[in-house]
Amino acid sequence: MVATVIGAPYRALARANALANHRLLTACVGLRKGEFEAPRTGFFPSLKATLNHILVVDWFYVDALEGGALGPAAYADEVPFDTPAELRDAQAAVDHRLITFCRELGPEDLNRPVQILRESGPIELDGVAAVLLHLFQHQIHHRGQAHAMLAGTSVPPPQLDEFLLVEDAPRRAGEMAALGWEEGAPAPN
Repeated sequence: MVATVIGAPYRALARANALANHRLLTACVGLRKGEFEAPRTGFFPSLKATLNHILVVDWFYVDALEGGALGPAAYADEVPFDTPAELRDAQAAVDHRLITFCRELGPEDLNRPVQILRESGPIELDGVAAVLLHLFQHQIHHRGQAHAMLAGTSVPPPQLDEFLLVEDAPRRAGEMAALGWEEGAPAPN
């Protein structure tokens, strides 16, 4: 019971993260030709660059959380996908890995150090909880930029700040089905 309560916020964040990524990338699939790669104001110069950056950083950190050794190889291609549909599929795959990781968290895991590989060699980060919070913050930061960029296109920006609250269930039924989720049930493995 304690493990369930302690890991619950991370599981909720991982699911909300996946839903927001799905909404944003599904919206981008509807862009007109040239809008995805068009120059825009943001930390990265386009929707394509911004959304690929989110994915690449996810690959880096989720691999480290899983105990992998991907390290800087995650950044070998900073823009690995040319279309929103390809990017949506790749993002969904890493989001699924993150949800699975968070589902398996126990209280003993939250302070466990995380080793990541940098260009200069391996370093040990503060702990799983800190890495997860950093990763979620990173996603929110850049999704917000992409959301603002989307406002200057032919596609209206979707709702991104929903946190899987019960009263919002009717509005997300189609998206939950598309993700293979059932309302109130944990996301499938």
